[in-house]
Amino acid sequence: MIILFRFLDSNKRVLKKLEKLALDVLALEDEYKQLSDEELQAKTEVFKKRLETESLDDLLVEAFATVREASTRVLKMTPFKVQVMGAVAIHQGNIAEMKTGEGKTLTAVMPAYLNALSGLGVHIVTVNDYLARREAEGEIGDLFRWLGLSVGMNHRELSADEKREVYKCDVIYSTNNELGFDYLRDHMVVYKEKIVQRNLNFAIIDEVDSILIDEARTPLIISGGERNTAELYKHANYFVIRLKDEEDYEIDIKTKSITLTEEGIRKAEAHFNLENLYDVNHVVLLHHINNALRANYIMEKDVDYVVQDGKVVIVDAFTGRLMHGRQFSEGLHQALEAKEAVEIKKETTTLATITFQNFFRMYSKLSGMTGTAKTEEEEFREIYNMDVVVIPTNMPVVRIDDNDLIFASIEAKYKALAEEITRRYKLGQPQLIGTVSIESSELLSRLLKKNGVKHDVLNAKQHEREAEIVANAGQKFAVTIATNMAGRGTDIKLGEGVVELGGLAVIGTERHESRRIDNQLRGRSGRQGDPGYSRFFLSADDDLLRRFGSDRFKRMIEMVNGKGDNKDAPLDFKMFSKLVLRAQRQIEGNNYDRRKTVLQYDEVLKKQRDIIYQQRTDVLFKDTIEESIDQMIFATIERIVFQHKGNFEEMSKAIHNFFGPKLVDLGILKTENDQYQYLIDIYQRDKAHKKELVGEKVFNDFLKSITLRVVDTHWVQHIDAMSELRQAVRLQSYGQNNPFREYQEVGFSMFESMVLNIQSDVTRYVLRAEVRQNTERVQVAKPVSTYSGKEDENTKRKPVTKSDTIGRNDPCPCGSGKKYKHCHGRNG
Repeated sequence: MIILFRFLDSNKRVLKKLEKLALDVLALEDEYKQLSDEELQAKTEVFKKRLETESLDDLLVEAFATVREASTRVLKMTPFKVQVMGAVAIHQGNIAEMKTGEGKTLTAVMPAYLNALSGLGVHIVTVNDYLARREAEGEIGDLFRWLGLSVGMNHRELSADEKREVYKCDVIYSTNNELGFDYLRDHMVVYKEKIVQRNLNFAIIDEVDSILIDEARTPLIISGGERNTAELYKHANYFVIRLKDEEDYEIDIKTKSITLTEEGIRKAEAHFNLENLYDVNHVVLLHHINNALRANYIMEKDVDYVVQDGKVVIVDAFTGRLMHGRQFSEGLHQALEAKEAVEIKKETTTLATITFQNFFRMYSKLSGMTGTAKTEEEEFREIYNMDVVVIPTNMPVVRIDDNDLIFASIEAKYKALAEEITRRYKLGQPQLIGTVSIESSELLSRLLKKNGVKHDVLNAKQHEREAEIVANAGQKFAVTIATNMAGRGTDIKLGEGVVELGGLAVIGTERHESRRIDNQLRGRSGRQGDPGYSRFFLSADDDLLRRFGSDRFKRMIEMVNGKGDNKDAPLDFKMFSKLVLRAQRQIEGNNYDRRKTVLQYDEVLKKQRDIIYQQRTDVLFKDTIEESIDQMIFATIERIVFQHKGNFEEMSKAIHNFFGPKLVDLGILKTENDQYQYLIDIYQRDKAHKKELVGEKVFNDFLKSITLRVVDTHWVQHIDAMSELRQAVRLQSYGQNNPFREYQEVGFSMFESMVLNIQSDVTRYVLRAEVRQNTERVQVAKPVSTYSGKEDENTKRKPVTKSDTIGRNDPCPCGSGKKYKHCHGRNG
């Protein structure tokens, strides 16, 4: 109880401050009414100029007053005091909880206008394209444009060039999905001119609870599609098994690594019809060859892995146990499958992935608005650093919220529901029927058809007709069956004569596992002081109650009703409603824990992603990356010298592998006291020679092309490896191990290994590849589908666009530029 009072006091104190600022805004109303349209519109440029010496907070009162007066003139709507209070809360980076019908859309215009004055861009995030288009191209967009700001609408169908123009706008309307996908795609481009997004400055998220809570367990994934690379693995394996020991490849026992000798390289070039295996265009092919070498000559069957039921299964090196569900990373598993002639798994190439939690936390300032957020305040504060401010309604809520009716059986519930809806329909009262599932909405629809009740059914599919149906749901005789979330963002206005009938009646067919969603449904009725009614019909057979002791509920109902003719009568005791509330709170707590776990795991990948994305950004935007390439090569040379100190034969093999046979005089190297410095000097001379041949610019483009190709190749494979690791560590909990700690430790080790591999590959290519005048950067894998992949492993991923596979006439993935059938498709 003490905590509740603290919360009430805290919210009261915040509201007092907001109200003071809102009253200051309203006090300018008469003064701004005297301004001409031109004078009012000129305020925008005046504010921009003042920002050179003042802050956004300094301009808040005048900017909001400008928007209020502009709205009065353009939209014929003047924001109320409570809307101004909500606007201030949003500007301050918090969530404004405003009931349905309180005008959240217009409220968002004030903080969006103020923050857009900085020129850094404001993103207004909606739950679907329809709502984004409605605001950007409708009256709200007109209001921004009247004030001299540019407005854009970002959607999937736009080309990269069109998106780039949209992101230059002062205010952008977009869905959360499209913003996230654009961010990921921007970190896959190979030229900085291809980037579409600007900085992530300020986001206002409409229906913030839906996007940041309900969708928080759904990572965004960009996929290169399932690649039919089985043939490439087979061809690499076919080549490798015909090589001769010592003559064609060398094994470093200490590091368990294997490389082709000069003779092996010559044979590879002849077999695959290439001029230079180490050309930057053959990264993918070389990677497959290296994996085939490791699979055949390093990995041992029944030691490192076993073949069981036609599958390659890893053997734990420490315990000797089979590690079902685990997979060797970076294509090694597929190489082993090729070696053992079992079915080669298709590679589901995840090119990029991010959770909404981590994406939206990258904004400099984040805010939101919704009708229901207070129940999740702890999560908003802990994860997003946003407080929830409950804004009072403009007019008192007079809606009647009746106690839940609880039935012993689902049949009794639906019979009573149909009778209640039919009774109100005959009176002409509009009704919104909220269901939890598509099945229940269709069952109820069949019952209403039998009763002759005309109705619309919305199964939560986001389309334009949905908003249209919901908008008309307040007319006489309108009966709308909708999943609880349908139609968010659209006001239900009452038709003529409906007030006298008691306003809109909202009937819930069962309780959702989240109180917030029930409140959202209930809040569709009773907007702006309108009358309204709400009630939920429950049964002991509902999913929610089944999870918390359905039999107990049935016994309690039987105790009250008995088993005679009265057995189907409902109960509406508050005690039962409290039990339901307790069940909801428990499930909300469980769901919060699961979302925190998702974030916890993604934090590990986020740190790695930040490093890789920063490296890519440096490559794209820096004039020269010579210094960072030098550091990579110095580190690789130091590693070679250190690992093979005292074993000149092994060192010379490694040197040959990186430098080739011509650059290093092994006789001199053997007598050198400082072998590291000798190799560095050779590299510096080779670099100077290449720069002299092609010039500074071409050489730098060559370095950038190599780095991007190598980094992207390894990063794409690392993402998949981390995904496999996460699936595997779930099994650790059965062995009393901490799965997250295992994920952290193994993931860190895998990342370190990847970084070393990137350094080694960059070194090898810089030293061995020929510099061409027309070095063109090529994406390692182009995205062909984007989807939100459910965190739950039982949920199928649904592509938004069709994934591509490699056909016989498609370009070969080895990068040779030839068609697949001519390069690697000889047998198929």
